[in-house]
Amino acid sequence: MNLTTLLVLAFGAVLVLGMGLAAFSGPNPAKHGMRRLQAVRFRHSENEIDRVEAQLKKAVAARRPPPTKVAGSASRTEALALRLHRTGMDWTVHQYVYASLGLSTAIAFLVFMKSGAPVLSLFVGLIVGLGFPHMAVGYCVNKRIAKFNARFPDAIELLVRGLRSGLPVTETLGIVSSEVPGPVGEEFKLVSERIKIGKTMEDALQDTANRLGTPEFQFFCITLAIQRETGGNLAETLSNLADVLRKRAQMKLKIRAMSSESKASAYIVGALPFVVFGLIWMVNPQYVQKFFIDERLIVAGLFGLFWMSIGALVMAKMVNFEI
Repeated sequence: MNLTTLLVLAFGAVLVLGMGLAAFSGPNPAKHGMRRLQAVRFRHSENEIDRVEAQLKKAVAARRPPPTKVAGSASRTEALALRLHRTGMDWTVHQYVYASLGLSTAIAFLVFMKSGAPVLSLFVGLIVGLGFPHMAVGYCVNKRIAKFNARFPDAIELLVRGLRSGLPVTETLGIVSSEVPGPVGEEFKLVSERIKIGKTMEDALQDTANRLGTPEFQFFCITLAIQRETGGNLAETLSNLADVLRKRAQMKLKIRAMSSESKASAYIVGALPFVVFGLIWMVNPQYVQKFFIDERLIVAGLFGLFWMSIGALVMAKMVNFEI
């Protein structure tokens, strides 16, 4: 069999596997029925706790952003622009695309000069050119969100002190934007600017929550929405929220420390085949050269990369805990 036939068979096997996963990963009828029963219970219950929970669910659903469509190219471009904006850098979509194309071309050229295999060079170039910028943007986004979450409870405490001193909420938001450095001050500055040009505080905060995509800021927006509907002491409510966010951060750090050993094992197991392959290539290049020439070895290597990717995804899900 030639290389084209082997690649077609490999693609067919992957497609069949994907169809099998899609067939067995549909919605769960039991969970759907349980949600329907809970909705009926909240609607007709006379219990005060059920009523409060129903009101909370209603407020959360009312402030939940509409689902983003991914069918058209415009929506994907907007999603990429939003992801680049979350980094806090002045990166544009065109710069991201040009960087990906340039990196793909350079890697493909280097691999082709070393191995002489055009199909492998194109494959490696696409993987590196598309994967590395995506990982770099994700790293910058996670780093900025971590900085935001670390200083966000301090910003809420500053809001509480301003409210207890008699200042209105909109003015305390401006104080936070000028007093708290980093991403927290930048986001609250945007909120204050939107309020100044005529937007309501709820809409300005919800725009920021949709752009950040963090549960902590969503909690903040939902707390303000529920307080406006039910009334109560806003300063005390925000103080309790700040305490909850600090405990949530402590729990994340504790889970990270407990799962660090498993993550290190996953990194070692995932990197070991590539390290061994590189060492053998340095010691005896002729022995490894067949992986870039023999069609059967190329397909076997692609299958190995595919199954290693599945294993890395499973290990990543095992050590990723939602709080």
